[in-house]
Amino acid sequence: MSQQLEQSFAYGNDNALIRHRVLRNTYWLLALSMIPTVIGAWIGVQLNFSFFPGRPGISFLIFMAVAFGFMYAIEKTKESATGVAVLLGFTFFMGLMLSRLISHTLGYSNGGTLIMTAFGGTAMILGVMATIATTSKRDFSGLGKWLFVGLMVIIVASIANIFLQLPALYLVVSVMAIGIFSAYILYDVQEIINGGETNYISATLKIYLDVYNIFVNLLSLLGIFGGNRD
Repeated sequence: MSQQLEQSFAYGNDNALIRHRVLRNTYWLLALSMIPTVIGAWIGVQLNFSFFPGRPGISFLIFMAVAFGFMYAIEKTKESATGVAVLLGFTFFMGLMLSRLISHTLGYSNGGTLIMTAFGGTAMILGVMATIATTSKRDFSGLGKWLFVGLMVIIVASIANIFLQLPALYLVVSVMAIGIFSAYILYDVQEIINGGETNYISATLKIYLDVYNIFVNLLSLLGIFGGNRD
């Protein structure tokens, strides 16, 4: 009995160490992924990058095809160092796709301030949600199915608004996206802590997408309500 208890204790400690290592590596890789994102956004602004300007439907389809291609490649290579390289390539691409919004925001006289405010707000949301996920004893795994439904609603509404161009719908989708992806941080971080996600590359991809979408929608809202053209 004593030996079994010792083995169980050792097994529990090993699992805790593995979860801690995955979480630590995830945070490091998440921080690293911001570098190619910023570089991609800067290059995109300089080149005035855009897929088929004036053809938002085609642009959206190309973006989705490339993005899902990257995500498929990341999942296929996540057990090797190649997965890190593919992930960083994906974050560079996402930076390119961010450049149009950055360029638009920089068109405001207070554009730089808006970008830094969105960055700070996103960092604060990440910090708060990650802390809650780490310290709370509540199980947030039940959020998964509801968050997925919310995500599908956002995607469908976003696609519809490409053609409808309704400002009110755009605002509603942006607010919903900030709420849903904030909750996804809570869900994704706790999944690591509970041992549901054991690969730090996959974990980084999930949290990166959460953070990216919060930043994009927060910056969009700040531009709409706080942008100054003077």
